[in-house]
Amino acid sequence: MPGALFASGALAAVLASTLVTSQAQAAPIFENPPDDEIVIKIATVNGSGCPKGTAAVAVAPDNKAFTVTYSDYLAQVGPGSKPTDFRKNCQLNLIMHVPQGFTYAIASVDYRGYAFLNKGASGMSKASYYFQGSSETTTHSHNYDGAYDDNWQATDETDYAHLVWAPCGELRNFNINTELRVNKGTSDPTATSFMTMDSTDGSVSTTYHFAWKKCEQTAQK
Repeated sequence: MPGALFASGALAAVLASTLVTSQAQAAPIFENPPDDEIVIKIATVNGSGCPKGTAAVAVAPDNKAFTVTYSDYLAQVGPGSKPTDFRKNCQLNLIMHVPQGFTYAIASVDYRGYAFLNKGASGMSKASYYFQGSSETTTHSHNYDGAYDDNWQATDETDYAHLVWAPCGELRNFNINTELRVNKGTSDPTATSFMTMDSTDGSVSTTYHFAWKKCEQTAQK
């Protein structure tokens, strides 16, 4: 399939934005993360963009960020493409174990990918984040127009005043929903356009940067 050949040459990984739910009082924000280990595990993974075994999560050694790496995330249109290939998505449900007495938010997200869009075609990456049981969702999207043949990169940042914090003292799974979409538009119908979030060498990942603060009950001790 032409798209598979394109995917094998693409650098990338993707995604998007901010998050987390503000309940429970907390002490002022500080930049230094807790020293205790943070453990993030994938509870469930579903979607056409992340078949079983193709999504991985890792926490940075300094506890300042975590990364999500995809190895088979490709949306495409054109010869050899299935009707459903124009849109791919992935839903990750993560179990977040953070040190007791601390709460966190996602302050920024770095996204990277690769796109080959013929003139007249367009592509979009989209991501949303929320805590299990919370109605508050953060969503960001990025659009790209052809002709385009290059790596793409985007960073979403949230002011501290608008950060959404994880509830203190509660274990809430963290959900990340992502999507890639490619539209043929007015491009040549015999040409293939694609957009990828996969990383062929594992060195390019979507990076989620933490903001930390102590829960009030700990700060008062």
